[in-house]
Amino acid sequence: MTMGEEIQEETELVDEEEGEGEQVRGGQEKAAEEEAGDTEQSAVVAKLREVQDKEFVEVRLPADVVEEAQQVWMAFINSASSREAAGEAIYAALFDSAPSLQSLFKTARSVMAMRFMNGLNSIITAAASPSALKVQVETLGFQHLDLEVTVPRVVIFRDAIIDLFMMEMGTRFTEKAKLGFLAILNYVGGAYIYIRREYAVRIRIINKSWKIANNKTADLAESEENETKEEECMETPEEAVQENLREAARGTEVQAAKASGEAKNKNNMKVPTTFNEMFMFNGAVMGFGQNAWMHMILDQFDDIVTNVANSYRLQEECDVCSLVMAKYRGTINLGEFKAVMLASLRSLVPKDWDGEHEVAWGWLWENVERMLKNLMGKPQIQEKALERLIMSLTEDSVNYLRREVYKRFFALAPAGQDYFKQSTTRLYWIADKIVEMTIEMYREP
Repeated sequence: MTMGEEIQEETELVDEEEGEGEQVRGGQEKAAEEEAGDTEQSAVVAKLREVQDKEFVEVRLPADVVEEAQQVWMAFINSASSREAAGEAIYAALFDSAPSLQSLFKTARSVMAMRFMNGLNSIITAAASPSALKVQVETLGFQHLDLEVTVPRVVIFRDAIIDLFMMEMGTRFTEKAKLGFLAILNYVGGAYIYIRREYAVRIRIINKSWKIANNKTADLAESEENETKEEECMETPEEAVQENLREAARGTEVQAAKASGEAKNKNNMKVPTTFNEMFMFNGAVMGFGQNAWMHMILDQFDDIVTNVANSYRLQEECDVCSLVMAKYRGTINLGEFKAVMLASLRSLVPKDWDGEHEVAWGWLWENVERMLKNLMGKPQIQEKALERLIMSLTEDSVNYLRREVYKRFFALAPAGQDYFKQSTTRLYWIADKIVEMTIEMYREP
C-alpha cells in the first residue's frame, strides 16, 4: 500500500468518525427537543385541568391525547343512529344536568341540538392544530357574545359531556380520552369568557364609530358643544375625500385625471357624509364600482353592525345576506369589501380613528367574512332540497303539516291563540302561505 493510499484511508476513517459523532449529537439534540416538547405539552394539559379565562392563546395538546379524544368522538357519532340523534343526546345530557341553562337558549330544540353537535365536531376536529383550533374557538366565541358564559356554567357543560361519554362509551372512554375532552372543553369555555369580557371594548368602539360614520351622533347630542363637534366632523370628510383622490392619482393616472377633473369642474359636488355614500365613492375611486355583490352586502351592513353583540340576530343577517349573494353569478372577493370599508371609516371618523379602531373593525369583518364563506354555495343546494320536499308532499302530509304548525306554535306561545280566531280554512291558508314564503325567500330574497 502506498503512502498516498494510507493517507486517504486515514482521512476516510476520520470523516466517518466525525459523521458518526454528528449523527449522535443530532440524535441527542432531537431527543432533547422532543423531551422539551413533551414536557411543554404535559404542562398545557395540567394547566387545562381547570378553566383558564385569563388568556386566549394557541395551545398544543399531546398528539396521543388528541387522537384518543377524536377516536372516541367518532365512535360516539357512529354509535348513534344519526348525527341528529347524537346531537339530541348531547342536548338532553346538558339540560338534564342543569335545567336552568335552558333559559339561555331560545332556539328550537332540534336546531340547538345540531348546533351543539356541529360546534363540538368542529372543535374536536381542529384540536390537532393549535392555530386552526384557536380560529375555530374564536369564531364560535364571537357567536356567543350575548350569552353570559361563566366558569360554573362551563363546568356544568363540561361535566355533562364527559358523563355522557362515560355512560355511552363505557370502557372505550379511556383516561387519556377523558383527559383530552377535559382539556379541550376547559380551553373552549375559558376562551368564551375571555372573548366576551375583552372584546366588549371592541364592540363599544364599533357602535360609537358607526354612529359617527352615519351622522347618528345628532340623536344623542343635546348641547351646542356636541353640535359644534358634529359640524367639525362634517367638514373633515371633505379633506379625507381629497386625500383619497390624491392616492388614486398616484395609483392609476387615468382614473386620477378623470377624478380630479370632475372635482375641479364640479365645485358644488356633494361631500359624502354617511357610510353608504362614502363607501360608494371610495369603491368607485378604488376601481370596485362595478362589483354588484358589494352593494348586496352594503344593503345589509347596517343591520350586521348594529347587531354585532346579538349572535342570533347577526347570524340571521348573514343568512339573509348569503341568500341575496347566491343570486350573483360573478366572482366574489370579500377582502375587497374590507378594504373599501376601512377606507370609508377612516374618512368618516378621522379624529377618533386609531389602532384600536382598526383592530376592532378588522375583527368584526373577519368574523362576518368567515360566516359568509361558510354559507356560500349552500342556498342553491337548500333551495333544490326544499323544492323537492314541497313537491313530494301528499294531501295528507299537507294537512298534517297545517295542524302541526299551529299545535306547536300555540304550545310555545299560548297567547297567540288570542290573535288567531279565524276559521280553520283561513288558518290553513295562512299556513300554506308560510310554506310558499320559505321557497320564495330563496327565489327572490
